[in-house]
Parts: sequence; C-alpha cells; structure tokens
Amino acid sequence: MDRVKRGVIFDMDGTLLDTERLYSMAWLETAADFGKEREPELAMRACGLSNDQCAALVNEFYPDLDGREYLEHVVNAVRKKAETELALMPGVPEILDFFRDREIPMAIASSTDTERIETYLGRAGIRRYFNVIVGGEQVVNGKPNPDIFIRAAELLKLAPDDCYVFEDSPNGVRAGAAAGCTVVMVPNMVQPTDEIRDMCDYVCESMFEAMKKIGQ
Repeated sequence: MDRVKRGVIFDMDGTLLDTERLYSMAWLETAADFGKEREPELAMRACGLSNDQCAALVNEFYPDLDGREYLEHVVNAVRKKAETELALMPGVPEILDFFRDREIPMAIASSTDTERIETYLGRAGIRRYFNVIVGGEQVVNGKPNPDIFIRAAELLKLAPDDCYVFEDSPNGVRAGAAAGCTVVMVPNMVQPTDEIRDMCDYVCESMFEAMKKIGQ
C-alpha cells in the first residue's frame, strides 16, 4: 500500500460526532414548527453544506420563508439536543489514538462554525487531539468547494495531497477530492453513488475498517 500520509483532516458532523441524526430530527421538527410539510430530502441535501448554502436550500423548498431564520431554528434545536444526546461515532476514539500514536497531526474542517466546533469537541472529550480547527465561517466558499480542506492542510503546514480527508457526505467527498487529498468516506445518512465512490480512495463501513485499511 501507499505510505501513511503525514496529516489527517476530519469532517465533524456525521464523521466524528453523531450529529447528523440530531440535524435530521431538527429539520423535521422545524418544518412542523413552521407549519410546513416535512421534506426528508432537505435534511439529506443539507449534509455538509455551509450556512449560506443551507439557507438557499431552505428557500428552494419553502420559497415563502426566510431561509436564514429557518436555519437558525434548526441550529438552535440541534444545540439543545446536543446538550444531552451528543455521542461519538463508532471507532472514533480508536482512530484518533491510531493517528496520535503515530504522531500524525490532525485537523477539523467543518461547515459548522468554529465556536460550535470547539463546544462540541470539548463536550465529546476529543478537543485535545486536534492541532487545527477550520470552521465554515473561515472560508468564502463552502463544501463542495475545496477551500476548507486546502486551508486546513495549509495550517497543518502540509500539501493537500499529503493529507487524508475523512468525510461522510457526498459534498464533503467532492471537496476533498477537488483539494487533491486522499479521501476516506465513511457513509452515514447518505450512501455514495457510483460517481461519489469514484472520487474516494477508500469507502469504509466504519472507522474500524478505515483504520485497518490505512494500517495495512
């Protein structure tokens, strides 16, 4: 196999933390709160998007609403749920230890804003693993554009092609591939199409499988 890369960049929501499930519930509950028909496709398509992109997506489904106000309602619902329901995805402690033990620096590159990233990582007990955090507000163009991964690699003082990107969403995979990183997809809410699979270097059922493949 190819040598192990010198850096790792993780998405957060749905990759490290089981927050996509919370977002899915929040999207559906918010629709009811606003008196709108529930649109499961909206929650699926929002995975990995920036706040601006999500607000635009809301307007696509509900043209008569203020997309930003609606999104704020969703985010607040997730914040409340995360106070008691925040959990790590299976295999996360093990894979973080795997890279730490090999002295491979790790970064977060998430569409979530930096303040919430810090809060959630701290609450989950894994903040100490990360040398770099890049939140969605730190770049102009969100996923599926590559900017956030390029920035994270730059802060790790590495070339993008010397970094793994761990993602769960198609938009994240597109961003990682466009950045030139080695893309490891661990699907969560959305299963990859053939197009997305072709953009990945690894598609794994779990972090345990990813760790095994990288360590072979």
